Amino acid sequence: MNLDPALLARIQFGFTVSFHIIFPTISIGLAMFLAITEGLWLRTKDPLYLQIYRFWLGIFAMAFGVGVVTGIVLSFEFGLAFAKFGQMAGPAIGPMIALEVLTSFFLEAGFLGIMLFGLHRVGPRLHFLATCMVALGTLLSASWILSANSWMQTPDGIEVVNGHVVVTDWLKVVVNPSWLYRLPHMLTAAYITGSFLVAGVGAWYLLRGEHVPFGRRTVSMGTAFATILIATQVFLGDILYGKMVQLQPAKMQAAEGFWDKQSESPAPYYWMIVPDQEHQRNRFALGIPVLGSIWLTHSLDGRVDGLKNTPVDRQPQMGWVFYGFRVMYGIAILMFGVAVASLWLRWQGRLFANRWFLRTLVVMTPSGIVATLGGWYLAETGRQPWVIYGILRTIDAVSPVPADVLLSSLIAFICIYALFLTAFVLFAVRMIRRGPQGAPAQAEASGSLKQALKPRVINAPVGASPLPAE
Repeated sequence: MNLDPALLARIQFGFTVSFHIIFPTISIGLAMFLAITEGLWLRTKDPLYLQIYRFWLGIFAMAFGVGVVTGIVLSFEFGLAFAKFGQMAGPAIGPMIALEVLTSFFLEAGFLGIMLFGLHRVGPRLHFLATCMVALGTLLSASWILSANSWMQTPDGIEVVNGHVVVTDWLKVVVNPSWLYRLPHMLTAAYITGSFLVAGVGAWYLLRGEHVPFGRRTVSMGTAFATILIATQVFLGDILYGKMVQLQPAKMQAAEGFWDKQSESPAPYYWMIVPDQEHQRNRFALGIPVLGSIWLTHSLDGRVDGLKNTPVDRQPQMGWVFYGFRVMYGIAILMFGVAVASLWLRWQGRLFANRWFLRTLVVMTPSGIVATLGGWYLAETGRQPWVIYGILRTIDAVSPVPADVLLSSLIAFICIYALFLTAFVLFAVRMIRRGPQGAPAQAEASGSLKQALKPRVINAPVGASPLPAE
């Protein structure tokens, strides 16, 4: 059997980056939640906020660790599978990856130890600063990575000289045409992911009648954050959609499932299609009449552009793009419905008593992760057949590596990442089953930094120091 090295390289990178993105999404969302929670504890002195902080800190730390390890692999994979991409685009991509390490990774690494183990050593206010710095580090990391990826989507500020990228304007490279639109969309998605994780676990406790104060508070916080964030995401997504129609029309044409240069009027909105890429048509399409014109053109009779506007050799595979978008968009609709229901139940005073709603929250616990994966597949498969849009094709970026080497490394990645995922899931499930009262008591304060640095305090057992009396 003849194996295609280009196909294997794409499968390998697609698998590893899909696995990796799960954990930064969780850690970005939980880092901001932890910063807010600790701030509320400092403000109110309510020990329940400290209990919530301790509980989610362990899950955050595990997600952060797995994200770091799997992120490092991606850098090596550029050399293994896509060396020609690195040779050509290194002058633009390399400095952004380096700056991500120098700014965000060092910031996170510098304060993570204090965040995990330091409250009883350095005091609550300095510990809160450490938590905020880690949250800021996750934001900066996302900013640099999204800048590099957005440059690959919408390259700017460069010239191609003798097959190599030459930077002519660093500001345009970093602040490329799509970055300012994609970054807030991605950050909001991560914060929504964290909100549904928190609310879902709290709802599970309420359904079981366990840790009720913890469950009520986390359901209240999670649904409140999710309501604000999903409403914001509706506007951010619409703005990003309009921008990408201008910058990458083929991606958005494929995302809507239309082939003809212009759809019928009024246009339907398709929820399911069976695309036939070879014959440039849909074998089957199921949609809602008129909704396509209303939603996509903001009129009752607008027409929608189809994929035939793009030459065949520059078209992405419609099926991947269409269903990636439908997964992201469909889950966003469900999230919006949950947010509206939470407002109604909160107003009626039944937010913690409606079991159907609580069951829905439990089911929606991983929804942010699934929606993020759908959006990522939309972004990456919609860019094809380019690795640098309009400049370098994916097929031309593949390393001259034998197919059997790529296959063996792919199998190794699958096995190792399966262990990572199993360890993370088992760890998280164990913590959830153990409950918030079983969270490590690492966050007790010993007073000021000066007091904490005294030998008798440093050598004291964890948890021996009382909370500061204020």
